Amino acid sequence: MDFLSEANKINEKLISWRRDFHAHPELDYELFRTNEKVTDFLKAEGIEYNITAKTGICAIIRGAKEGKTVALRGDMDALPLMDEKKCEYSSKNTGKMHACGHDVHTTILMGAAKLLNSVKDEIQGNIKLFFEPAEETTGGARLMIADGVLENPKVDAIIGLHVHEGIEAGQIGIKEGVVHAASNPFTIKINGRGGHGAHPDTTIDPIVIACNLINTLQTVISRELSPTDSAVLTIGYIHGGTAQNIIPEEVKIGGIIRTMKTEQREYVKKRLAEITEGVVSSMRGRCEIVIEESYPCLYNDDNILKVVKESAESVIGKEKVNILQSPNMGVESFAYFSLERPSAFYFLGCRNEEKGIVNPAHGSLFDVDEDCIPIGVAIQCESAIRMLHCN
Repeated sequence: MDFLSEANKINEKLISWRRDFHAHPELDYELFRTNEKVTDFLKAEGIEYNITAKTGICAIIRGAKEGKTVALRGDMDALPLMDEKKCEYSSKNTGKMHACGHDVHTTILMGAAKLLNSVKDEIQGNIKLFFEPAEETTGGARLMIADGVLENPKVDAIIGLHVHEGIEAGQIGIKEGVVHAASNPFTIKINGRGGHGAHPDTTIDPIVIACNLINTLQTVISRELSPTDSAVLTIGYIHGGTAQNIIPEEVKIGGIIRTMKTEQREYVKKRLAEITEGVVSSMRGRCEIVIEESYPCLYNDDNILKVVKESAESVIGKEKVNILQSPNMGVESFAYFSLERPSAFYFLGCRNEEKGIVNPAHGSLFDVDEDCIPIGVAIQCESAIRMLHCN
């Protein structure tokens, strides 16, 4: 089947779905309307499914012959952000917006489901469809995996995508190896002894301790990791004090660690704790450290990525497949899937300067060139079929 040609035939439907999702964004696991729209579609298509991860959906298209099982993933949740765009499909839910393209991802997965289901009698194997909730928050992928979506039948490979406003519509970007960083948010509470600002000698100043700590923590990245390795240690807030002439009892610091390798992740966490305890105790203070375990690194499997690359080249041409050199310091819950099964994750171009579609994701003016949607559908379909039929 010429999947791009078939996707273009249902393009009006694809755009209608996408605009409906965009106008009615929902957050986290509270995807009740979105869930209903997707399940109504699956029922109409005769595709079996079950609810997972609260409002997530795992559907399956069973081929006529036994074989491997490949999964396609699309995330569904929006962001807590005002939509400042002025168009017919702007968000109708105040303070909520599809500012990261998950409306497009859901639409592409539905489009792929429709086309693949139409040729299920020709398919050898199974195709699972993962509609994931809460990608922007705690990662619905974790709950989906815990619910058993990778089993019965066992999933052999998983393919995901994400729209990218830095890549022109009609093109894609692929990255070998690590694609997205791991994340570890952290908070540090420093306790000293408060007192009058005019008599610092009678206090243990947690603000001064915090300043020394922040400066010292920056040396972990600049002096303890290889200059060729990407990592970030960012302080996002520092809270302490109530008046100009009062030295406070405590200061709170919060930030994030982003790393590209598992060994780096463990090392930076270890050093953050060691340095914090050392600096604070040397300055007579006390501290409490909480380092959270958030999204892991997202790794692309070479073999699965090769299939996606060849599929994309057959759909849009070799010259429109961009090889990306640098990983993204952002995080992506698809990483949980990539740790469990061989996976490939790529970027679908959605930029169009002539149409004024240039604004960044997670911004209040974000939009996509909808011409990218049938391309995403076609590449997902072609990749799934090739994965099933390759040795």
